[in-house]
Amino acid sequence: ECHQYTNRSCEECLKNVTCLWCASSGRCVEYPIRRVLPPASLCELRSARWGVCWVNFEALIIAMSVVGGTILITLGVCCCWCCCKKKSKKQVSEGPDKDDERAAREREKRRVRQEERRAEMKSRHDEIRRKYGTV
Repeated sequence: ECHQYTNRSCEECLKNVTCLWCASSGRCVEYPIRRVLPPASLCELRSARWGVCWVNFEALIIAMSVVGGTILITLGVCCCWCCCKKKSKKQVSEGPDKDDERAAREREKRRVRQEERRAEMKSRHDEIRRKYGTV
């Protein structure tokens, strides 16, 4: 079916999505579905057109590689950024908790020492009052 468009135009050939236009020979051939890329015996990559006439397979492969690489790099950077952000949040959230715990322990120690001093001062005052009979 594609052979009938040989020696016509690329646009006519590519109206049928199963056809491949070879610009160097001016042939319209069936796209080899079982293979991802057309073999060199059928048409060279720089001359092969499929889907649109203004992009050859060579440029299509390069463009798709660049776009795919950019997407992969972007995903990698996003993953690293998210992981680093999560780690920094975790460290920030852990820091104040530990500091708060330490401050609470210190306050408790001071409160206990103050209670001990008060009790000691009270016992001294009581002893002095008994000694001088002012109780």
